[in-house]
Amino acid sequence: MRISIVAIGRARMGSEAKLFQYYSDKLSMWQMSLIEKEVRKQVAPNKTISAEGDLISRAISKNSFIIAMDEKGKQVTSREFAKILSRQKDIGCGEVAFLIGGADGLSPTLIKRADLVLSLGQLTWPHLMARVLLIEQIYRAQQIIMGHPYHRD
Repeated sequence: MRISIVAIGRARMGSEAKLFQYYSDKLSMWQMSLIEKEVRKQVAPNKTISAEGDLISRAISKNSFIIAMDEKGKQVTSREFAKILSRQKDIGCGEVAFLIGGADGLSPTLIKRADLVLSLGQLTWPHLMARVLLIEQIYRAQQIIMGHPYHRD
């Protein structure tokens, strides 16, 4: 199964990019890809969100299981998150696509299109840090599924 993170903005070579790569390199169960999209800021935030939504939408495969990351999404434990990914793997899902919006979030159209909407919690995170938190949880899910002791309850 392939896991894609489709995100607005580029991490370049900062600390966030290094941390993301660290966890990405440790994934053995899934093929991982990061698809970064950049859009010029519009005067009105709703136009920016719409333009970002169009870019993200074009980057998603038709048959992907789409998980939108949104502050109003469902909060799950690491074990529940692992079950979500394991279930998709077990039913033969070809790709799980995680969507991370820019500073103003994801477009309502993308949130409606998503199969699942998750939250990283009630704290506000910079979108580059959200990628790191997400990839660490993907790695943690892999370790839970494989029965490794990385995760402790």
